[in-house]
Amino acid sequence: MKVTVVGAGNVGATVADVLAYREVANEIVLLDIKEGVAEGKALDIFQKSPITMYDSRTIGVTNDYARTADSDVVVITSGLPRKPGMSRDDLIGVNSGIVKSVTEQVVKYSPNAVIVIVSNPLDVMTYQAHLTSQFPRNRVIGMAGVLDTARYKAFLAEALNVSVKDIQAVLLGGHGDTMVPLPRYTTVGGIPVTELIDMDKLNAIVERTKVGGGELVKLMGTSAWYAPGAAAAQMVEAIVKDQKRVFPVCVKLEGEYGIDDCYLGVPVVLGKNGVEKVLELKLSAEEMELLQTSRKHVLEVMAVLQK
Repeated sequence: MKVTVVGAGNVGATVADVLAYREVANEIVLLDIKEGVAEGKALDIFQKSPITMYDSRTIGVTNDYARTADSDVVVITSGLPRKPGMSRDDLIGVNSGIVKSVTEQVVKYSPNAVIVIVSNPLDVMTYQAHLTSQFPRNRVIGMAGVLDTARYKAFLAEALNVSVKDIQAVLLGGHGDTMVPLPRYTTVGGIPVTELIDMDKLNAIVERTKVGGGELVKLMGTSAWYAPGAAAAQMVEAIVKDQKRVFPVCVKLEGEYGIDDCYLGVPVVLGKNGVEKVLELKLSAEEMELLQTSRKHVLEVMAVLQK
C-alpha cells in the first residue's frame, strides 16, 4: 500500500511519522514545494525506524508528483496555518488556490485515491477538492470530527480523572466554533456522561472544545500539529486496513439530516472505499437547530469560495 502526504510542515510530517510508526503502508511519500524539507523530514523518520522498530519506508520529494503515482490515499495538509487573530475563514483566499492546484496533481497521478483534507478552513477546502477532482463523495473527505472528538474526550478525561480509553463520543457540524457536540451520545465505560458530571462543567467542556484550535493558536502563535496529524493518520489507517471504523468526518451530505450539497461533519463508517456509509442519528429539535446553524455558516463560506 502507498500513502502520500502533501505538505511537509508540522502537520504533514506528523501524519507521515504516525503512519510509519504504525506501519500503515509500505511506502509513505512526503511532498513539499520547499527544496529539501520533505527529503530531510522523511529521512529523519526513516532513521528512527531501527529505534522504534517499523518497516515502513518514508520518501521525501520536492514538488515531484510523479513520485506519488498510484497512491491509495492522499492526505493534503498544504496551506497557510492560522495566526493569532485569524479565523479559519480568513485563510480561504490563499488556501483554496493551493488545494485546487494540489488536487489537480492528485487526480493526474492517483485517479483512484481517497483524498483526505486537513487544510483550513476544513469544510470548504474539502468542498474545493471535491469540485476540482470530481471524485464521488466517498473518496473526498475532511479530517475534522476525529480531532474535535479527541479534544472533547481529553477534556472529559481530565475533568473526570478517568482513562481516555473508556470515553466514547461523537460530534456533528462544521470544524470550528459552530461544531455540535452531543453530550447524550457521550459515555464513559458505557455510563452516560450526564450521570458523572454537572451540566455546568459539561457545558464548559463543550465550549472549550469548540474553540480548541483557537486556544492552541493563542498559546503557540500557530496551529496545532500533533493531534491533527495523528487524527488524519487514524483516518488513513482505517481506510488502508479496511477497518470499518466509525468516525465523525467531513463529507458531502446528500439528503442526510435533511441537508443536501453541503460538506459537514457527521459519523460515517470508514473502510477501503473511503466513506462506506453515512450514519444518520436521530437528533432532538435543539440538536437539529444547532446543526442547521453550523450548516448555514459553512454555506456562507462556500459562497465566498464560489465567488
